[in-house]
Amino acid sequence: MVGSVMYPVERLGISSEPRRGGAGFARRATNTSFEPRDRMAVTTTGLTKRYGDACVVDRVSLAVPERAVYGFLGPNGAGKSTTMKMLLGLAHPTEGSATILGTPLTPKNRLEVLRHVGSLIESPSCYPHLTARENLEIVRQLRGLPKSEIDEVLKIVRLDDPSLRRKRVGNYSLGMRQRLGIAAALMGKPPLLLLDEPTNGLDPSGIHEIRALIKDLPRMFDMTVVVSSHLLSEVDQMADHVGIIRKGQMVWQGPLADLHARGRHWIALRTTDNAHALELLSGAQADPDDASYLRIKAVDDAVAARMSLCLAERGVGIIRMEEHEDSLEDIFLAITGMEETL
Repeated sequence: MVGSVMYPVERLGISSEPRRGGAGFARRATNTSFEPRDRMAVTTTGLTKRYGDACVVDRVSLAVPERAVYGFLGPNGAGKSTTMKMLLGLAHPTEGSATILGTPLTPKNRLEVLRHVGSLIESPSCYPHLTARENLEIVRQLRGLPKSEIDEVLKIVRLDDPSLRRKRVGNYSLGMRQRLGIAAALMGKPPLLLLDEPTNGLDPSGIHEIRALIKDLPRMFDMTVVVSSHLLSEVDQMADHVGIIRKGQMVWQGPLADLHARGRHWIALRTTDNAHALELLSGAQADPDDASYLRIKAVDDAVAARMSLCLAERGVGIIRMEEHEDSLEDIFLAITGMEETL
């Protein structure tokens, strides 16, 4: 029976007592003992974690705006998971402090604070001999949530097919277990969601669906989502704020648009006479990546049209004109000085 199973409460960071103030985001807002007071959903100051002589996280100061999708980006082993574990109280910081939803996180109030945080860290924690619904029923009872929560989150993560109703989680694919972990994290619609590599094991269709879901969560549920990933393209497509960590240290943090603005923008131009075009266009240079093209600084459509007309009047035809910009990987490498790619 489900009711006789002991769930790994410490792994989830939740209490077995029903949450005061009822269940669900709307009812939770009436609990005056815990309301977001600041514009930042998560802040840390000098957060540090050492294991012996190894400094895994080195004075990290996060600033995660409310109702944002915050991409926590860095190579494998950079300290992303350890940082998120410290935010959940699953690892104790050597130094520094963290504030969650306006409340400083301490050993005494950890469970109270974490009742308002959903998480999926590393692999999903579930019982393989139970069905998805039975696993979520345990979470529902621990959190004091209505039964309707199970149907809602299963639908959100596409595990509501009737054929799966009796299927044990031990027979699920890795991607299905990952989606079940996200469903458990979404139970109760917490105002803060921490997801560590949430698209691991998913097929392209599943990745697209989870990415779309994460992007919609702030709008749907007034939720703040922190997503860690080592995949630059993944963060680029779902986040609006980014923090970059390398070897345990934060090297950049801010809106994604500001990160892209640090990159170069240019126009690649291929003509019938590149040598003559090079003489006619001020600031033009040979493209270092492709000798058949020239590079000029990015211009608007009106300037590009005049440039095209000018070249044509001088007998130089334009074969191809393309607008280019640095990829997120290019910008990352420039910021960190890394020679290897993620």
